[in-house]
Amino acid sequence: MANPSAVCNGHLHHHHQKQNNLLKSGIFKKNGITKGMKKNGVSNGTLYKKTFIEHFEQAPMYVAVFTFVGFAVGTIFGYLRDFMRAWGLEKRNIAAEREQQKDFVPLYQDFENFYTRNLYLRIRDNWNRPICSVPGPQFDLMERVTDDYNWTFRFTGRTIKNVINMGSYNYLGFAETDVNALKTVTIELEKYGTGVCSTRQEMGTLDKHVELEKLVAKFLGVEDAMVFGMGFATNSMNIPALVGKGCLILSDELNHTSLVLGARLSGATIRIFKHNNMQSLEKLLRDAIIYGQPRTHRAWRKIIILVEGIYSMEGSIVRLPEIVSLKKKYRAYLYLDEAHSIGAVGATGRGVVEYFGMSPDDVDVLMGTFTKSFGAAGGYIAGRKDLVDFLRTHSHSAVYATSMCPAVAEQIIRAMKCLMGLDGTAQGLQRVRQLEKNTRYFRRKLHEMGFIIYGNDDSPVVPLLLYMPGKIGAFARRMLEKNIGVVVVGFPATPITESRARFCVSAAHTREMLDMVLSALDELGDFLHLKYSRYSKSSHPELYEESRLELED
Repeated sequence: MANPSAVCNGHLHHHHQKQNNLLKSGIFKKNGITKGMKKNGVSNGTLYKKTFIEHFEQAPMYVAVFTFVGFAVGTIFGYLRDFMRAWGLEKRNIAAEREQQKDFVPLYQDFENFYTRNLYLRIRDNWNRPICSVPGPQFDLMERVTDDYNWTFRFTGRTIKNVINMGSYNYLGFAETDVNALKTVTIELEKYGTGVCSTRQEMGTLDKHVELEKLVAKFLGVEDAMVFGMGFATNSMNIPALVGKGCLILSDELNHTSLVLGARLSGATIRIFKHNNMQSLEKLLRDAIIYGQPRTHRAWRKIIILVEGIYSMEGSIVRLPEIVSLKKKYRAYLYLDEAHSIGAVGATGRGVVEYFGMSPDDVDVLMGTFTKSFGAAGGYIAGRKDLVDFLRTHSHSAVYATSMCPAVAEQIIRAMKCLMGLDGTAQGLQRVRQLEKNTRYFRRKLHEMGFIIYGNDDSPVVPLLLYMPGKIGAFARRMLEKNIGVVVVGFPATPITESRARFCVSAAHTREMLDMVLSALDELGDFLHLKYSRYSKSSHPELYEESRLELED
């Protein structure tokens, strides 16, 4: 095995070394908190500089039972209402085949839309709400109502002002409209216009793209980088250029849809390993080396591991030191998606590589997006120069997709220079530190109140478990009544028993804003009986016990 000290020197506290409740999944668990300890026969003390703590507490059994009962009741009534619609007893609003086409192959698969028609529509008002302001720490919301039980909506013309935004990925607060901050963006917009109207390989490469790519490479500490106009396409259109038939992709089971789509489009063989489970990953790596390709047993042309920095639905952070150790041992490649982690973690916002104190050279393909921490759009792939040069020629996005808007490129440059201190201020570092403080404060208070929350203590993505389907709509509606905008997620985007609200903490959130949200959650948690945790410290903690630290101008 590769020398772990070459990855990251350090040690865990001595008492962690003596835990004896190792789970089958390879993680230690105490009071609902998982602690990385030992994987693949190698003590994590030689890989991690600090304790790696993640929360994945299981709900009480009765919660799971009532959750299944809730879905069962909803399904039964769904079939009943479908029966009534079929016999004309209830209005049929759904798309249906024409009578003249009854002998055709159905265009609409009725059963596939059963969930959408009978369960999702009941709480549909909690999604796709249009906002009419910048998605900063607060936003303005266009009010809409329904007269037919969420089949259609109409706007009232009223605007709900100053809703606290707990759902946007504005981690560092760069989604802003300050005239002084956006001065350089305005200049570039006036100079270049809004669109490039060409691909990178034709007439679409501008000096702003070259400047941005050099800055990204410098920010990440790598040889070269290439930027793309769309974050989703950065994964889905570049993975097929890197792997193909005869290659093996090992993908974390919780990877984002863009990674899944890119893997499928590549034509490579895909195998899934359990989330952040090193035993599962090593078994796949070992089998791939021993047995090779199916039927022929030839060696795989490439083996590439696909992981994310922060998993957007779980709030967990990748176990990067252990994965790097495994990829070196078995000579595989590593593709790291830092969409949610770049800018959001690390001492200076350089992502999980910096968070674990590792070298960017340990990761073969560094991918990230500008749609979250940088308040812009698009994505990047960075690494060795020969990798980036290859993508400039073979990337589907470079060949066919329109280039990034120059004003957007300037916004990214502005935000990145701020993070690097190249603007002559320390505001970027202040934002990173403020985000860390807000994240830890918000997570700690939720845990003390008795909520079950998932993920790492340092992750600004905070999933709060709701479980029961009936509570999804009730939670989001009552939070909006308190002028707080939240994102709620349920099946099939999550496991059927793990519906949740997903909060995204921002450096732009003031302590007063977070306290308002926490106070509302405390009250609503009691009203809806959402405090399922068996390891909370107190049911009603004081919210104002810490000194305040606001983001300076």
